[in-house]
Amino acid sequence: MNYKAVIFDLDGTLLDSLQDIANTLNSVLKNNGLPVLTIDTVRNIVGYGMRELIRKAIPEDHPGDDSFIAKLWKEMENHYAESWMLNTRPYAGIPELLDWLDSADIRKGVLSNKPDRFTKLCVTTLLPHWTFESVIGHMPLLNRKPDPEGALEMASSMESDPPETLFIGDTDVDMQTAVAAGMYPLGVLWGFRSAEELIENGAKKLVETPLEIITWLSQNNP
Repeated sequence: MNYKAVIFDLDGTLLDSLQDIANTLNSVLKNNGLPVLTIDTVRNIVGYGMRELIRKAIPEDHPGDDSFIAKLWKEMENHYAESWMLNTRPYAGIPELLDWLDSADIRKGVLSNKPDRFTKLCVTTLLPHWTFESVIGHMPLLNRKPDPEGALEMASSMESDPPETLFIGDTDVDMQTAVAAGMYPLGVLWGFRSAEELIENGAKKLVETPLEIITWLSQNNP
C-alpha cells in the first residue's frame, strides 16, 4: 500500500506529556479532598478526554455527580492552561520522523481527545517546524475517538482514502479508531500502554522507536 497521509495521536505518541497531565490532575484532586493517583495509574486512564480522565480518577464510592465532575473539569482546564508545558516535550526521534515524512511528501494530521484548544497549542508551540494540514482535538460537536468521524474527516481533507492513511497511536482508543475508519493501525511502544493492549485492539504493527516507522515506510511506500 502506498500511504498518502499519516494521522498521529498526540499525547503518548508525538509528545511525552504524562507528567504534566498527572500533576495537573492530582492538583485538582487534592484541592477537592480526593486521593491523588500514581503516575502509573494516570498512564492507564488517560486517552479518553479530560472529562473522562476526571471521571475515572474519582473513587467509585464518591457521591460526586455530573455537576461535580464538570466543576473539576473546569478547574483542570484552568490549571492545565498554566502548567501544560512544564515537562512536556516531543519524544526522541519524532523530529526526524516528521522531517522524513515531509521529504517523502506524506501529508500529516493530528487527532486527539485532548480539548481542541490545548491540542492546537501543543502542536504549534512544541512542533512549530512542521506543517500539519489538520490538527483537531475534542470539540462539542465532534465525537471523540474511537468514533471514526474525526479521522475520516481528516483523511478526506488530506485527499487520502482510508486504506491509504496510516493511523499512529499508543492506546486502545487509537487502534480502535483506526480499525473503525478502515485505516492502517500502527501502535507505538514508547507511549502510555502495552503491546498486549495495542494488539488486542487491532494494531497490525508495533514499533519501539519513531525511526522504525521511517524504515518500515521506506520499505513499504515505494
